[in-house]
This record gives sequence, C-alpha cells and structure tokens, in this order.
Amino acid sequence: MKQHIRKVRKQDIPALKVVIDSAKLFPSEMLDEMMSDYFNNPSSQHIWLTQEIDGKPATVVYCAPEYLTEGTYNLYLIAVHAQYQGQGIGREMIQYLEELLREQGQRILLVETSGNAEFELTRKFYLQNNYTQEAIIREFYQKGEDKVVFWKKLS
Repeated sequence: MKQHIRKVRKQDIPALKVVIDSAKLFPSEMLDEMMSDYFNNPSSQHIWLTQEIDGKPATVVYCAPEYLTEGTYNLYLIAVHAQYQGQGIGREMIQYLEELLREQGQRILLVETSGNAEFELTRKFYLQNNYTQEAIIREFYQKGEDKVVFWKKLS
C-alpha cells in the first residue's frame, strides 16, 4: 500500500466527498463552500491536505487560523475513508499537520467535536494523540449535544 501526503487539488473534490461520506461526518455537499477560500484566495492561510493510498485520496484534513489570535489554528476536519480506519493513517495525518504548523511557527492547534456517544472514538483519538480536553460547552450544536474542545501546544 503506497501512501503519499500532499496539498489538496481541485480535481480531488469528488474523491474527498467519498471519504467524507464514508466517514459519516457531515453532508459532503458542504465541501465545495468550505474549500472556496482555499482555491479562490491566493493569500489564504487555510490548509487542506490529503493522503493518497495507491494513487487515490483516502483522507482529508482541513485547518485554518483562529481569527484574532497569533499562532493559533483550528482543526475543522480530519477524515479517513472507512476502508482505512483503524490503521494509524489518521495519526499519521495529524502528526504531519502538526509538524507543518510547527515549521510555520504556529503555537497551538485546537479541535472541536461533538460530545455525543457516537463521537466517543473521535474524542479518544485526540486524547491518544496528546491533546488535552480543554472545555465542554453544553448544548452547543443543538439541545442535548455538547461541544468538546481539545488543545495542543505545538511550540
């Protein structure tokens, strides 16, 4: 299985939608709007990465600077195609992203996720990758669904 991490290209969008749909994170139709700044703004600081497996995008990572901060990024999306989950690929992607941010002089990476039971493995993933659970904002997403915020110092 040959793997390669690189920046996302426009032609990756259909394959990335398949990754998102297989991971059941959110409706993949949202991806076009989410990526618009990245593709249309030459000075964008948004980061979109994918990891190819056998020449085809199998993961997607998206983070962007947190407004009104210095050196703080927010990880908005990390997804691994269901076929490849549990093989350490997500860990490789997040470590690659963290190193990239360190090289750019960034200080902190935040992650926000749901507190619902179906996101328990997601929260465990961040804890296993040395993120600190920093906050729980009750009923943030909707009634009964908390937001859990994780934090990691990069430098």
